[in-house]
Amino acid sequence: MRIAPGPSPAASTAAASSPGGAGSNAAAAAAAAAARQAGRPPVKRMDAVKQALLLFVHSKLTMCPDHRFAFASLGETVSLVKKDFSSHAGSAMEAIQSLDASETKFAMADLTQLFKTAYQEGQRAELQSRLLRVVLIYCRSSTKPQHQWPIKPKNFTLDIIYLHDKPTADNCPQKVYDALVDALEHVSQYEGYILETGQGLARILFRQTCILLSHPLQRCIQDDLDIPKPLAKKTLAGEGGQGEDGMPGSTQ
Repeated sequence: MRIAPGPSPAASTAAASSPGGAGSNAAAAAAAAAARQAGRPPVKRMDAVKQALLLFVHSKLTMCPDHRFAFASLGETVSLVKKDFSSHAGSAMEAIQSLDASETKFAMADLTQLFKTAYQEGQRAELQSRLLRVVLIYCRSSTKPQHQWPIKPKNFTLDIIYLHDKPTADNCPQKVYDALVDALEHVSQYEGYILETGQGLARILFRQTCILLSHPLQRCIQDDLDIPKPLAKKTLAGEGGQGEDGMPGSTQ
């Protein structure tokens, strides 16, 4: 997969008109709405990440209240935010809200400690007939992740969401993405997904988070992943199955 150069994160505005009402009043209302929208600050990436994590936790607990969560953050290496796994939604929310974006530009991102901790927890999970999954949200465009992790029996699944800026002289998102793919293939026990975006839109992050709700043992391989389907494909598929008289057409 290649990362297409995308626009830098930015807020976009749109105006829509609705039928009914005097033309001048409608135009004034639309102008006022556009002005209010233009005055809103863009959603910060860290705020979107927090909302995505909350979405993931609450959705998983809705599916099954026995899911458990722990949290860590990545500086130059990994540090634990909430070490003990818990199914308590309030505890997860507190840990997520405590996360904060760093103003420091780290020279390295070492995933070794993350893999070591996950391997140890994966052993405990196996004894409890559980599956351990690590979801890594990586947001650096100029720092390739690295690790010194030996080949060992794989006992956890790794999913990655990569949020990046557009390529510049300093940023190399394609090289970072390739390094993340290598790390995933090195450690993931079952089918792990890596999803990326450089558009800076919170709704794309939320959509990707929903894709990661899928159970590792119930997944197709990522190359066969075709969700969500574009509306254009659905329309063409519907038209292709109709004859000129509106009856289903034969493909034989």
